[in-house]
Amino acid sequence: MNVPTSPASPAEALRAALAGLLGGLPAKQAATAVERLIASYRGRTPTDAPILRDRADVAAYAAYRMPATFEAVCSALGALADAAPVGWAPGSHVDVGGGTGAATWAVSATWEGERPVTVLDWAEPALALGRELAAANPWLKGVRWQRSRIGSALSIESTDLVTVSYVLKELTENDRRSLVDAAAAAAQQAVVIVEPGTPDGYARVIEARDRLIAAGFRVAAPCPHSAACPIVPGDDWCHFSARVSRSSLHRQVKGGSLAYEDEKFSYVAAVRFDAEPARERVVRKPQIRKGQVLLDLCAADETLHRETVTKRHGPLYRAARDAEWGDTWPPHDGDGLDA
Repeated sequence: MNVPTSPASPAEALRAALAGLLGGLPAKQAATAVERLIASYRGRTPTDAPILRDRADVAAYAAYRMPATFEAVCSALGALADAAPVGWAPGSHVDVGGGTGAATWAVSATWEGERPVTVLDWAEPALALGRELAAANPWLKGVRWQRSRIGSALSIESTDLVTVSYVLKELTENDRRSLVDAAAAAAQQAVVIVEPGTPDGYARVIEARDRLIAAGFRVAAPCPHSAACPIVPGDDWCHFSARVSRSSLHRQVKGGSLAYEDEKFSYVAAVRFDAEPARERVVRKPQIRKGQVLLDLCAADETLHRETVTKRHGPLYRAARDAEWGDTWPPHDGDGLDA
């Protein structure tokens, strides 16, 4: 993954921009808006109107959700970058339902430099705030912020990369299918879809994954293969975790005291080019015990299994102790770590 060379990393610049824009928002107003947003996003009924109604809503959303969305999408894009050919980067990007632009920030944190970017969203206040925030990132100054209804009538211009993060939950079943089909038709190289790491979110990701494969894509991440998911529906679900640093403002809005939180998410990164998916993927938090590490893995042979790595495995054991949920396994081929 490329490391940005700007004076401040996109993550640092985003935190600073959020603090600057949201510092004047009255705490009571922010708290009220956050409570309503939590109820909306945790509900099960798709909406037919924007959840973000005005600037107060958008400011509260940015403080409550944008840092977590940014980290989740960064994790998904990082897995895509690891599977892509060396030197690959999207030459253009369309973010569907992008709101205040968390995914555009995540793309800029994954691949350096400017590229044509369009953010589509149906909430004008979200687009307006996203435009303000983007002024703090030199690689996002040329982004087009375009109001568009996200649904069956959506038209997406041809682009290398399409991202759809935390959007499908808001749509009806027919609109979800239409959106995924539109993304598949527009994306010349890759589609990345991210949803909450819940059973429902996983189900939406799997449905989207199936439609992308049917449209000619292959899965680059997180799955080591493009065959059917080996998880039995209703028994479990595939999801991952991203660590999110909390600013003092973030802690105030969310009513928390810890300096961090863990964002659970499900995702799929599908591509049209020849990718090298992980041979195996760590799909649960590794269990470290005395002298051994238990890894739950999804494998290229379309199975789920648990591998026990002990001290007798030498360097592989040390790598297992450092392994994190969502990592590829073994860490790298050809470095003496293969089991």
